[in-house]
Order: sequence, then structure tokens, then C-alpha cells
Amino acid sequence: MSTSPSLLTRVEAGIAWITLNRPRQRNALDIPSLEALLDTLATCEADPEVRVLVLGGSEGSFCAGADLAEWAAAEARGDLESYGWTETAHALMVRLHGLGKPTIAAIEGAAVGAGMDLALCCDFRLASRSASFKAGYTAMAYAPDAGASWHLPRLIGEPAAKRLLFLDERWDAERSLAAGLVDELHDDGQLAAVVEALASRLAAGPTVAFAETKALIRDAAQRTLAEQLEAERAAGLRCGRSADGAEALRAATEKRAPHFIGR
Repeated sequence: MSTSPSLLTRVEAGIAWITLNRPRQRNALDIPSLEALLDTLATCEADPEVRVLVLGGSEGSFCAGADLAEWAAAEARGDLESYGWTETAHALMVRLHGLGKPTIAAIEGAAVGAGMDLALCCDFRLASRSASFKAGYTAMAYAPDAGASWHLPRLIGEPAAKRLLFLDERWDAERSLAAGLVDELHDDGQLAAVVEALASRLAAGPTVAFAETKALIRDAAQRTLAEQLEAERAAGLRCGRSADGAEALRAATEKRAPHFIGR
């Protein structure tokens, strides 16, 4: 897989490793890096060899959010409202959240603003003890603009979401784990191995069933129970028609472990 200056990518054993690579800016997101990440997600979605994605940041920082230098330059030109960062970031968040393959955020260091929102869009959030979360919006006299107001109430409840957003507190790794912002917490030197183990397990799993399950969970709140049951029935039919569905049934009757190919 190709590498851009702001993004390092590689695919190994079904895992796409995607690393934000602007360490001098603490991996802040300017428009070129947003576009590179969008393109990479599209490539990964279309590539059957990619069965899980891991998103991380380089040199001990996850992501500092929007690139304030680019923001200030747009303000100086008088085109802050039209220079395109928000629209591109929104396209990225929608793409990442809706991706049909499992996604893991490997969080070391700070996840701020849109960097926090990137992590919230992932299916799994594993963090090191150096990790921290900060909304960053109200400190800049802004409201959330990359999905925090949607994700946080669902993940940690409305009162905690208001505290994090209104007071702009920095939550350390322990508090973030207790609140439900992250799923697991590991020592800094152990995070990479733990993430690889989880990614490898997911990469060996039934990718079609994962995609159907993600969609069911994502859309459930918009349906009645009867509608959700019908959606589950349709998803089950699609899973049963997949190669992995057939393999699972053969393996069960032959009393052996299944070998899934992701199709």
C-alpha cells in the first residue's frame, strides 16, 4: 500500500496498519492528511486482502485534532468558513464509522478534538497509560464539529459528555477507561503487542459477518424491534450465503475449527 508524507500505511497478514505521521504537529489533521486518510480507507474497503484496520499516531502522540496553523492561515485569508476542512473531516468520520471491516484505534499520547473523534469512530479503542482525551472545542470558543456531540452521549452518557465538552477537561487514561471512552488500558510498552493480537484475531474471523453485525448495531437505534428482527433475518441470509458461512457449517459438522477467508 502506498505511503504519503503525512500517512504511513502497510498491509500484513490481513491487517492494514495506518499511522498518522506529522510528529512535529503532534499528528494534527490538515486537509492533505484528511484526504490521504480518506483515500486510504477507500482502498482498504475495496481490498479483499484487508480484513481489519488499525489506526495510530507516530512518535507517542495519537492526534492533536485540526491543524491550527492551517486554520489560522484560512482566517488570515478571510476564508475560514469555506476552506474545506470541516467538509473533508466530516466525510472522513462518516467513512471511518461506516467502514464494513473492523477498526481499532491504538491510542498513545493525546487524542484531542478531531483526533478524539477519529478514535470514537473506531470499533475498538485500546490505549496506553500515556493516553489522554480532550475535546478542545470550547477552549477555542467552538462547538464540536467532527462528531463528538453524537458519539460521546452514546458512549459515556449525556452528563459525562457535557462535562468533557463544556469544561474541556483533559481526561487521563484511567479516567477515560472508567468512563467508557476506551475499552482496554495497557502499559506503554505492551500496547503494540496487544493491538496486534486483537487485530490478528479479527483478521482471521468471518469478515462478512463482522460487516453485517456492524451495520445492525449502527442502525438499530433507528428501528423498532420488529424492524431490527427483519434486518437481522436479512443479514443472516447474506451471511449464510457467504463462503465463510458455508465453511462454518462444514467445520461444525466435521467437529473442527473453521478456516475463514473473509468472503
